Amino acid sequence: MTDVLGYRKKFGVMGPSTNTIVQPDFDDLRVAGVTNHYSRILVSNATMDSDAEFMRLTYEIGDNTWDAVRSVMTADPQYLVMGMSAVTFYGGQKGSAEFLRKVEESSGNKVKASIGSQSCVAAMKAYGGIKRIAFLSPYWPTANKEVKNFFQDNDFEVVRDTYLQCPTAFAIAAVPESRLVDTLKQLDGPEIDAIVQVGTNLSMIRLAAFAEKWLKKPVIAINTATYWHALRANGIQDKVYGFGRLLEEF
Repeated sequence: MTDVLGYRKKFGVMGPSTNTIVQPDFDDLRVAGVTNHYSRILVSNATMDSDAEFMRLTYEIGDNTWDAVRSVMTADPQYLVMGMSAVTFYGGQKGSAEFLRKVEESSGNKVKASIGSQSCVAAMKAYGGIKRIAFLSPYWPTANKEVKNFFQDNDFEVVRDTYLQCPTAFAIAAVPESRLVDTLKQLDGPEIDAIVQVGTNLSMIRLAAFAEKWLKKPVIAINTATYWHALRANGIQDKVYGFGRLLEEF
């Protein structure tokens, strides 16, 4: 039987129960014939006012991901899309690959998946010529170190990075565009080939597209990269306009 709305693909999307950005972001990036079916990863406490609390929260999300995968599989999706990024970077390339393996294993090995860390690497390779990068996150310092290690494992030199140290999960979704513009300007420089934004509850799919024009270099929002990766991994080559070069050109 063919789903009348998801006649090309049904995506199962897993995101933290506190995340209010990734679901509407992914829906805005959706193309005709592709549907998103959201499964919330239970988060018991949204407070993260220290390095230790941030890491505790993200590990809790990681541990609860498997139940969310099993839940969304009852909708019979043909592919999975991870809507939480921090844990996908932990442990470098080896840890990221292991997390992806567990996501797919939790589906009963029925479907493949796209995760944020690997999607960002694929996006930078699609642009080509990117070697030296800067990145920003809503995280705390320890998590940024994990992100940096992952990118370095994939042969990118991290020249600069910034962490916003958001004190709660809800505070991430409330970061104003003006602060993000200032952060992009601080990260940029002639030695930077591209800027990457991580943290799926940080709203940047539109700002990144505008920033590419005035910074004149790739600015990659993780939600854009992850959804782009999911589409392309499924042979869906539709161009989506208004969200940057990644979806328009590659």
